[in-house]
Parts: sequence; C-alpha cells; structure tokens
Amino acid sequence: MERPPAVLGVVRSEVQLLLTSCRVARPSMALWKYSVVVVSFISLSLLLLDNTKEHLEYSISLEEKEKVLQQLDQEQISSESKNHMETFKKMQENSPMLQHANYKVLAGAPPQEKKLLTVGISSVQRPHGSTLLRTLQSLFEASSEPELNCIVVLVHLSDPDPQWLSQTVANISGLFQLHLEARKLLVIHGRLGGSPVAGDPGRANDSSPCEAVYSRQKVNYALLMNFALSLSEYFLMIEDHVYCTPRFVSTIYWALSAWKERPWVILEFSGLSFSGKVFHSSHLSRLATFLLLFPRDAPTHLLLSEFRLLLAQHVPIRFGSSVFYPMSSYSAEDTCFPVEKEMVFGEPDNPIASVLTDMMTVSDMIPQYAYVLNDECYSTFDPLRGNHLTVILERPQKVIRIQVLTGSGKERLYWLQQGQIELGYSTLEHSEGCARYTLLGPLVRGNLDQRVFYGEDAVEELSCIRLLVLASQDSWLLIRQIRVWTQPEEES
Repeated sequence: MERPPAVLGVVRSEVQLLLTSCRVARPSMALWKYSVVVVSFISLSLLLLDNTKEHLEYSISLEEKEKVLQQLDQEQISSESKNHMETFKKMQENSPMLQHANYKVLAGAPPQEKKLLTVGISSVQRPHGSTLLRTLQSLFEASSEPELNCIVVLVHLSDPDPQWLSQTVANISGLFQLHLEARKLLVIHGRLGGSPVAGDPGRANDSSPCEAVYSRQKVNYALLMNFALSLSEYFLMIEDHVYCTPRFVSTIYWALSAWKERPWVILEFSGLSFSGKVFHSSHLSRLATFLLLFPRDAPTHLLLSEFRLLLAQHVPIRFGSSVFYPMSSYSAEDTCFPVEKEMVFGEPDNPIASVLTDMMTVSDMIPQYAYVLNDECYSTFDPLRGNHLTVILERPQKVIRIQVLTGSGKERLYWLQQGQIELGYSTLEHSEGCARYTLLGPLVRGNLDQRVFYGEDAVEELSCIRLLVLASQDSWLLIRQIRVWTQPEEES
C-alpha cells in the first residue's frame, strides 16, 4: 500500500474515505478439593520456574525481573516436597495405566500427516438416546473443504456395551463414509490398562450418581487425549451434544496464529464446561495423567481449571463470541454439572472515560472518536511500534468484556496488523495512563473480542484499556470502535 501523500488536500480526501468506511448446580467439593490443593502445590512447585518469566507484568523492569528470578532460584524446597515432585515427574513420564491402554479402531484410519487440530469427542450410551450423530453432522456442515483438510475428528465411543458400539459405528459409517475414507474422521474404543485408579469406572460402591459420572468421564477423556497425542499440533475438546457455528475452524485457526508466540494453556471458544477448549497437544500426556490422579468425586470440569492454574495461566482466556452451543437437555447427568448456558450480552455500556494517544492525529480527528458509541472513528497513518491509544476510565470499573475493531470492516483495509490489548490498574496523575498493565490478548486479524476475568487475589476493577502497536506499518490505521461491557453494580 502506498504511503499517504504529504499534500494536506489529498490527506483530507483520504480522511473522508476513511470516514465513509466508518459508517458502515455446584457439586460438593470437600473431599476432592484437598487433593487438588496437595497436587497443585507439588505440580506448581515443579512448573513455576519455567513459567514465571513469561507471566511477569509489563510494568516490571528487566532488572527487577532478574532479581525475582534469582530469588526463585535460591529458594530452598523441603526434602518432602522434592520427593513428591520426583514422583509426579515419573507419573508424567511413565503412566502405566495409559501406556498399557488398549485401543481398537472401529471405523476410519489415522491421518497420514500431522494435522493442525484434532477435534476430540467422547461419547457414551445415554438412556434417552444419543445426539452424537447430530453433533457430527453440525460439525461437518459448518466446515469448508479447506478447513476439513486442517483437522481430524476423533470420536471415542467409551461405553463397553458391544451392541451399542456396533450400532453406533454402523450409524456413523452410513452417514459419514466419505469422511471416514478421507481419514478426516476416526472412531475408536479404549480401555485403561494396569491396576485400578481413583477414577476407574470398574470400581464399585459409588457413593452418588455424580461420583460415577465424574469417575467415568475422567477416564474417558484421559483415554481420548492419550490417543490424540501425535495426531495434531492442537487439541479441541467438544461434547457429543453441541452445535457448531459456520467456519468455527477458521475462527480457531486465526486465534491460534495470533497467540502462537504467547504463553497459554487453554483457549476457550465458548462458555460451556468442556466444549470449545483448545489445548497444546504437547500438554495432553500431562493432562491425561493429571485427570487420573484425583478421587472419584472430583468434577472433571473443575480439574481443567486447576490444570490451567498449575501451568501459570492465572485467568481464563475466553473469546467473546461463542462458536459452540449446547443442544437441549440430553440426560439426567445434567444435575452433576453447571447449567450449560452461554452468557447473553446486551449492548456495550462504555463508561465515562478520556482517551489519549501518541499516534499522529490527522485533521480534526480526535482519539475520543474511537471510544464513542456512534459512527465516528479515529484514523491515523504510519503507526510506529510502541505507539498506543489508551482509554482512561473516570473511575475504576468491573469490566467483563472488551471488543476492539480496527479496519474498514468487510473491505479489510486499514487494520492494525500487529497489536494487543492491555488492562491497566492504578491511574497515574495528570491523566497519563496507568501504573501497571497486564495482557488481555493480541488482536486477531485486526480485532479483539474477549471476556475479562480476574485472579483470586487481583483487583477486580480496571482503570485503563490500552491498545498497543507491536509493529510499525506504512499505511493508514483506522480504529473503528472500542466497546466495553461492565458488570451491573447489583451483580458485583
């Protein structure tokens, strides 16, 4: 793209063009929670050194970072903790139950080359009938041929009933034969090897129906993940009772591309307990072993959150627009899990704020245009690495969602090619921004739409929202709108 002319009259005509573009049921946790604390302490001690440097806040200087890391290196760990850590290491490297797991391929064949993404589904027999076929149909109909070339769908039929297995495989083969032949769909059945574990469904004397559900579910997901280790670079978990939105594979692909150089453990593409969670395949072995460590009454969905915390991702990374939605209630097991319900957002309610920037202001464009909820927008040209546009809230707010839009919409012109959004705390004097910032997320193809979460001991109110330019670009930049949703005071 050519650089904007220096002649003021031409610049103004370009501005007009930009302006035209602008107007376009919680279970009991007493028993298992103690186990979580113990294993979390052991595992966190093991993993903390590897992850601390990546998660230090931006406000800490290099010198301060080095001091923190030196202090961590010098900390003495008790001999008891060392023994526990060694045990946990060995369990990750050599899990007999998963090493000796027995698998049978029921339909299809593994892909001949490593894929970008495995879509993993674990399915069991249900009293009122299965919705697995509807989920698979939704998945394939929502995906284009190029998208399907990037993925493999792995279905684990985990119920041991031979009649159900045979009938389910026949149904899948009848409807999805082409996908099976193209190695885009693979159906398996797996069983644990070795001695019984805390989650082994073969053990009797369940104290409650939910305990049996959690026990079976942990084993089923561990077997699914263990099989998927080498199929792809990333692993997407979905349940057998969801609808997929069109082009969900592309949505996930672009998000993965934006987050590729940043540390993360789980990316969430829905607010559901399981569906929409993406993991690094390199973490699957550790996660599968982790699930099998806990007692039968430990809810699986809460263990996923604990695993994220162990690897130093302190808050969820959840995108604002879900790409998976639950089907209607499907079994009595619903009572064992939180209600599968997506949060409904109304219109943004941008609280009163001022906006400042160090980018070049053109003509009568003012930074505030990027924040006002109307057809106005803010444009500049030739943004430089390190430039910013910062929203300074009049008073701290409990922000729950942020959306940032750059570029001209469908034409995809003038968008910020590399940038990120940061959350600011502790306002500085003279409206100069905030004292410290943490990363919310990178822009995905020029836009960001993410939920905002707060750590357990963190300040739950924001004072600043900063758009930071990560790479200089020789072109116009249009910041179309920054939208903010806050939590109503009665819900705070």
